[in-house]
This record gives sequence, structure tokens and C-alpha cells, in this order.
Amino acid sequence: MTEERPGAAEVVDSVLGALADPTRRQLLDLLAAQDEATATTLAERLPVSRQAVVKHLAVLEAAGLVSGGRVGREVRYAVRPAALDTTARWMASLAAYWDRRLANIKRVAEAAERDPSATRPE
Repeated sequence: MTEERPGAAEVVDSVLGALADPTRRQLLDLLAAQDEATATTLAERLPVSRQAVVKHLAVLEAAGLVSGGRVGREVRYAVRPAALDTTARWMASLAAYWDRRLANIKRVAEAAERDPSATRPE
């Protein structure tokens, strides 16, 4: 149905799994708005503990959506767009496939309206 590069299916699966949780989507939004942040800073903006934020960040990191880098004693997290780009390309390809199918259905339906005898069995 859609063409994918090797490994793209695994990337899409892990991204969609990670984004299934609303807290992780919020974390991604916060990181995108701030460029980078620590788990402590992020926890201050969410109704969950710092430990919960760290666990959510681990899931996002495993999916390739964020990366953490040590700066002194802190770990600062930032968004990594590559996995999102891969997922967006897959979704666009899937949408294009369905657009083509729906356009074909529309064409067949319009042809049947113009010539009803063409679709009747004999």
C-alpha cells in the first residue's frame, strides 16, 4: 500500500506508540517550544512527578523523538525531528493512497449517475 524504506515501519510503530500517551505529547510540545529542557523544568509544567517525566522521556528517547545530553550535572532533552519526519511521510503516503481510492469511487459514482444502464447487470 505504501512504500517504506527499510526500518521505517519500526520507526513509525515506535513513534505512534510513544505519541499514544497525552503526557508524552505534552512533553514533546513543551520541548519543541523551549528548544531544550531538563526533566525537573518539564515536571514543573505538568501535573506529574519528575520521576514520571523521566520515564516518559525514556519512552520518547527510545522512539527517537527526543535526545538527552548531559551538561554538567543536568540532562537536557531536545526534540529530534527525524523520527517525526519519517512518520509524517508515511502518513502522507497513506493519505495520498486513500485520496486516490476516494477519487476513483467518486469517478465511478458520477459515471453511474450519467449512465445508469452501465452499472446494471443484464
